[in-house]
Amino acid sequence: MAPGPANRHALVIHHRSSATKEEEEFHGQPGICGLTNLGNTCFMNSALQCLSNVPQLTEYFLKNRYLDELNFCNPLGMKGEIAEAYADLVKQAWSGRHRSIVPNVFKTKVGHFASQFLGYQQHDSQELLSFLLDGLHEDLNRVKKKEYVEQCDAAGRPDQEVAVEAWQNHKRRNDSVIVDTFHGLFKSTLVCPDCGNVSVTFDPFCYLSVPLPVSHKRVMEVFFVSMDPRRKPEQHRLVVPKKGKISDLCMALAKHTGVSPERMMVADVFSHRFYKIFQLDESLSTILDRDDIFIYEVSGRSSITENTREDVVIPIYLRERTPARDYNSSYYGLMLFGHPLLVSVPRDRLSWDALYHILLYRLSRYVTRPSSDDEDDGDEKDVEGGKNIPKPGNVAGGSSQDPGPEQAGPSSGVASGSRAPTDSSPGPSHWPQRTRRKHLFTLQTVNSNGTSDRSNFNEDTQAQPYIAIDWDPEMKKRYYDEVEAEGYVKHDCVGYVLKKAPVRLQECIELFTTMETLEKENPWYCPNCKQHQLATKKLDLWTLPETLIIHLKRFSYTKFSREKLDTLVEFPIRDLDFSEFVIKPQDESAPELYKYDLIAVSNHYGGLRDGHYTTFACNKDSGQWHYFDDNSVSPVTENQIESKAAYVLFYQRQDVASRLKTKTQPGQSDPPAPPAYDPISESMDVN
Repeated sequence: MAPGPANRHALVIHHRSSATKEEEEFHGQPGICGLTNLGNTCFMNSALQCLSNVPQLTEYFLKNRYLDELNFCNPLGMKGEIAEAYADLVKQAWSGRHRSIVPNVFKTKVGHFASQFLGYQQHDSQELLSFLLDGLHEDLNRVKKKEYVEQCDAAGRPDQEVAVEAWQNHKRRNDSVIVDTFHGLFKSTLVCPDCGNVSVTFDPFCYLSVPLPVSHKRVMEVFFVSMDPRRKPEQHRLVVPKKGKISDLCMALAKHTGVSPERMMVADVFSHRFYKIFQLDESLSTILDRDDIFIYEVSGRSSITENTREDVVIPIYLRERTPARDYNSSYYGLMLFGHPLLVSVPRDRLSWDALYHILLYRLSRYVTRPSSDDEDDGDEKDVEGGKNIPKPGNVAGGSSQDPGPEQAGPSSGVASGSRAPTDSSPGPSHWPQRTRRKHLFTLQTVNSNGTSDRSNFNEDTQAQPYIAIDWDPEMKKRYYDEVEAEGYVKHDCVGYVLKKAPVRLQECIELFTTMETLEKENPWYCPNCKQHQLATKKLDLWTLPETLIIHLKRFSYTKFSREKLDTLVEFPIRDLDFSEFVIKPQDESAPELYKYDLIAVSNHYGGLRDGHYTTFACNKDSGQWHYFDDNSVSPVTENQIESKAAYVLFYQRQDVASRLKTKTQPGQSDPPAPPAYDPISESMDVN
């Protein structure tokens, strides 16, 4: 018997009390606490777990030092609410009393002060981290009234003097635990290309966004369709210049096939039709990785003795008739199927009957010829007898989005004038013209979409005809082998695993400090020339913070493409040495001031449109590494941390680690921990 309302209520109370009892009895390692995914909030959870495992920041909140520094009147802050919400979350996670917590209140506060994080769309963990560091800084800024400070150029003064002035000016407006922990100083040098004016400034930073060395090569997969009908299409994996042209793609394929690039045409095939037929000088950047690219062998340009015979390349679609829509109409619908073809046809043989036999030959691998039993009087009207096809121009480099294809220029790759195939296969010119066999299909001129028939072409124009092969369902079922038609083989190159060479983190930092020329969209105003200039810019590291955050710029955005770089970046767990990158005169007696140990990693798995964020973090008390995947937490070893998913790295300076370790030893005069607090906070939902 199902429980009544009263009984059901009693069950709920019992469940809650047992859950609360279980929570009260749970005692785990402080900090080993998951965060529930509220719906696409793994990016937030990952950033929070990284920040939660920065020892000096977490100690600051656990020992309630933040209470005296909350800044409620800062117009750039969030009335202390972000700092308080974060403090509550840290205290819950480090109480050792919860396996996981639900960061509902924190999520609401973030959405309230940063509308881009409202709702439950996926975001970037580094962007959330940037907002959170800025929000905590302003909420905890010890400067209650910010004075105006003008940024001063070096104007020939010594670097040391300018750097000290810049840092003092920064601290006059910005003084918080975030500045103490995460802020460092850049030296920025700009040189005007016209007047040679040099501008040197020192600017604070909160994290380093370092580029990854980008390969100038690109791997593309294509299907090669030979003129030999006996050969199945071949799948090839080609390495081409990232900023190359269609001609580069043809040249790369020529090395695999032995077919001259001049005998190739490249097309984007989509939904059984030619979405676009490319010209040789078009950029490869217009082709996306998801596009189905077919490269067809066509006849080349060559002379036969003294005469030149032109060949024309005709796009061919396959269509199947569907039953009449109603009984009063003889209309047959036509549906495209299979892969389209580009077929070279001698211009002097452009008749429907000749084209029928040429196509029958090209389809012979998967279309069975009628046997002698199938012979009848023929159906010459189906292919309009020997009537000539209107003189077409060269095949277009157009798109199916534009039903009126343009005539291709000389660089379109279309071959005009060719000799017959040199192999021993029986070419069209050697076929017996058996006109008494049953015709398997009919031919029809169509537009570039293959949707509407074109019965009349103006012979005076050079419009390119597209031809459709129309099949009756019964004939298709009987003579067309669909499995064989869809078959293809993989070239040996497809089996090769093209591994991207890993790069060292130091290489990324080197790239970050390399001189570059400003882009047109972001010029620099030269005070000497009194105009915007594309100056050269160089960033150098002057001082580094206690905790250094390194953001690997895996997401690449250009005018033509968006991609995620899945390059493996090799980063050290211990002893990351910055002494070669810091240009400030160094203290040789304290090498630990330039060496860092890893304490946390934010990972991103997946691509641009989707993905999942997780965290590796080292517990400040136990020294044990753990893997945080939303509300799931598991111990890991150090050799599991380095992966292609690493996205944001947290490093702690070695002198800071030594200082914190000394403070935790017995006999030190560090303030005692605050009294125990209620783990079931009113401002925090708990599992």
